[in-house]
Amino acid sequence: MNPDTTPLQEALAPISTEVNGLLTQAQALLTNLLRPWAGYQLLIALAVFVCVHLLAAALRPRLNDWLRTREGWPKWKLRIGLIVHRRLRMIFFVIVIWIVVLVMREVTWPSRSYILGIIANLATAWLFIVFATRLIINPLLRNLARYGAWTWVTLSILGITDETQAVLESIALTIGETRLSLWLVVKAFVLLALLIAIARFAASTSASGIRNNKDISPSMQVLAIKFLQVVLYGSAFFMGLKLVGFDLTGLAVLSGAIGVGLGFGLQKVVSNLVSGIIILLDKSIKPGDVISLGETFGWIQSLGARYVSVVTRDGKEYLIPNEDLITGQVVNWSHTNDFVRLDIYFGTAYSDDPHLVRKIAVEAAKGVERVLSFKPPVCHIVGFGDSSVDYILRFWITDPTGGLTNIRGNVYLALWDAFKENDISIPFPQREVKILENNGFTNPQEKSLDAPDI
Repeated sequence: MNPDTTPLQEALAPISTEVNGLLTQAQALLTNLLRPWAGYQLLIALAVFVCVHLLAAALRPRLNDWLRTREGWPKWKLRIGLIVHRRLRMIFFVIVIWIVVLVMREVTWPSRSYILGIIANLATAWLFIVFATRLIINPLLRNLARYGAWTWVTLSILGITDETQAVLESIALTIGETRLSLWLVVKAFVLLALLIAIARFAASTSASGIRNNKDISPSMQVLAIKFLQVVLYGSAFFMGLKLVGFDLTGLAVLSGAIGVGLGFGLQKVVSNLVSGIIILLDKSIKPGDVISLGETFGWIQSLGARYVSVVTRDGKEYLIPNEDLITGQVVNWSHTNDFVRLDIYFGTAYSDDPHLVRKIAVEAAKGVERVLSFKPPVCHIVGFGDSSVDYILRFWITDPTGGLTNIRGNVYLALWDAFKENDISIPFPQREVKILENNGFTNPQEKSLDAPDI
């Protein structure tokens, strides 16, 4: 150890050496770029850019109109068409610049197309990266992966990747026996982003195939999709760590210790997760079923790992924990079949013939849309009330997702019209008010002093 140097200077010495090597390589590259014909090559590249810009501006509206007529295309084809429409100028630039480079290499010295070759390689790399990173859905991750990949490709084309990697390797932090360098962090981020993007694409593609398979029940489709997502994302994560060089043995010990601590704090989460798996396995509910749980009535929109999404008729979306569906009493209106029976009550006057009332009520219900005719309505007397003969009318429907209140209201309205047409009255309680003399007091002397005079 030199007594004239500080620990900080000794730590920065390797970094300084690598940076000097990178600067030397960059200076040599700059010297090559400043050779004769460099200006002419830049002017040629600029002329190519102007030409393809005008060409793309002329063809882009036609391509847009043509894409609008492709209504039967699947979504992935339309997405590719949209990307081509947006990157039409770059596509033309890559094609034309490579034609120019190949022609110049045939008719003149290779040094006179050196810069054009670099520009063509950079443009091609950028175009390829743009198409490849479309697999990443998250905009932030997509931009980071896009610009990071293009930066690395640019360094590779310029021939300074080794020097740049050496600089990034020299910037490191040592913790015990583990050395964490900036190069390791960058490589881990790029690999994980790429593998997760591939896993996401594979999961979405496989999920579409599973959903289109009519031989698999909806609940098993959800279970298969969730299981596939866990396998793909987990494999991508651990594979990325393994490729980076991370020791998974330490991760296993750490995950075991963390799992013990999280097990006590995440009991509800784990309970909901296990309950969700049980729901998917026993097929008690599935997407599209109409259920009632307490005051909540609606149809299941999706099954999640922690909750079930239930949408009501008024547009509210309830996220019901899976544990509540296991431990609570759930009414599944469409578990084994889609038939749902509804009951409505009404009464008629004692002067009306009950046989005629039952016949008219059944015919009125049959004429209402959504009421099943092959399971005909029935009407029965359920009691003799104070003011009316009480009836129950029962009918069946197969689309509870269309609402229950509205169909009941339509049947009531049909009954009203039928009873009015056949002179059948719907009685209501009547009250008689009898006014007694002396303001209701039998003895005038008992009248209260506070009562007003009439």
